[in-house]
Amino acid sequence: MKVTKAVFPVAGLGTRFLPATKAMPKEMLPVVDKPLIQYAVEEALASGIEQLIFVTGGGKGALENHFDRSVQLEETLRQRGKVELLKEIESLVPKSGTIIYTRQSEPLGLGHAIWCARDIVGDEPFAVLLADDLIKSNVPVLHQMIKQFDRLRASTVAVIEVPKEETSRYGILDADQPMNDTFRIRGMVEKPPTEEAPSNMAVIGRYILTPRIFDILSGQQTGAGGEIQLTDAMSQLLTEQPIFGYRFEGTRFDCGDKAGFQMANLAFAMEHPEIKDTLLPYLKNLFC
Repeated sequence: MKVTKAVFPVAGLGTRFLPATKAMPKEMLPVVDKPLIQYAVEEALASGIEQLIFVTGGGKGALENHFDRSVQLEETLRQRGKVELLKEIESLVPKSGTIIYTRQSEPLGLGHAIWCARDIVGDEPFAVLLADDLIKSNVPVLHQMIKQFDRLRASTVAVIEVPKEETSRYGILDADQPMNDTFRIRGMVEKPPTEEAPSNMAVIGRYILTPRIFDILSGQQTGAGGEIQLTDAMSQLLTEQPIFGYRFEGTRFDCGDKAGFQMANLAFAMEHPEIKDTLLPYLKNLFC
């Protein structure tokens, strides 16, 4: 079956960005002039995804409004003759039925958030995109992964190499040697101490999963941090089905981290036609 549905877990509280996220969803933090969630949605749509499933929580109204019509704003732009900006605003709203919202009533972890989408996804493979992981690439990373899934017909996760001292921040893989940037995973450990990490290959926020993962997540077993961890469920899935890691082409920015978020803003700003010519001399002067 084709991968046509994508799940966006967006119920998190964004505590690492307080006070900025006290009243604004962290997924709405802007990188240059677009919120993080818009980058993720654009990646999904450019990869052939037909249905976007948002797993939300309290205080996410701004996110929902972003992908809805704003009649007053559109009319104001129309009256002022700002045609290009009007087209851009109108393009934010996918056609009716493309976006579905469901609620995660308690913050019980990534695995639980994905499980909340089970009835919408149904019995078919699906993608998961975490907006915190912003990836700059010529070809959308999810599109790259779907091509691998179509070839392998098995769950596939996006992988990067991280410094050994950072393994305690990620789900870490025990895996075979890669072949053409794809490798079979033998095991997964959620946030292991450096001395116990099986490698420095880390899973980041792009997944393609088979529906069997929902049955495993239904057990509601808690792991690290007392949460229902997706990594733990995938470790159990490994006993039944193969899972592959994929080293994608592109640069990933950890926008759940303050430094990573600022790096993303700089990288995307340096390619933005309206501001790059002003920003570059400033940066050169700042560091000379």
